[in-house]
Amino acid sequence: MSLALSLSFAALVLLCTLALLWSRWPGWLKGLLVLGVTVLYFWGDDVVHNLSGWPTPDALPERFALLAVVIEEPTSKTAGALYLWVNAIDKGRPVAQPRAYRIAYTKDLHALLNEGMKKARQGVSQMGSASPKQGKKGLGWLRPGSDEQEIKIRDLPAPQLPEK
Repeated sequence: MSLALSLSFAALVLLCTLALLWSRWPGWLKGLLVLGVTVLYFWGDDVVHNLSGWPTPDALPERFALLAVVIEEPTSKTAGALYLWVNAIDKGRPVAQPRAYRIAYTKDLHALLNEGMKKARQGVSQMGSASPKQGKKGLGWLRPGSDEQEIKIRDLPAPQLPEK
């Protein structure tokens, strides 16, 4: 799919180049065309990365089932990261498709996720919740780290079967 998007974008760039070189459009319209194609390129690049399965840096869903964790510990060259594969829970039911998330590495979260995966390997399903960290009130985009989440992992409750 990304090859098809890349080829269609190349065709669009070719058409725009032809329009810039051989059209009698005014200069401001040609400039607008260049600006539009540039914005379209960066937007398309983001869409392709989301389609191809790259982990998203977006916030975790409010409630989720933990499926897998990959821990990349920090080194002198990298800051480290925690990769989670989760299935969001919406209205008490898991959504159809799981999603991969990338979270900044912290030692506490590393220990919590490691413990959760140990229990999952023993057959105890794990459920998580993510809520925004409580901090100072005001405009969040002015404070670095205001988009951080508090993540909790616990055992998924056993399903209650109806009586016969």
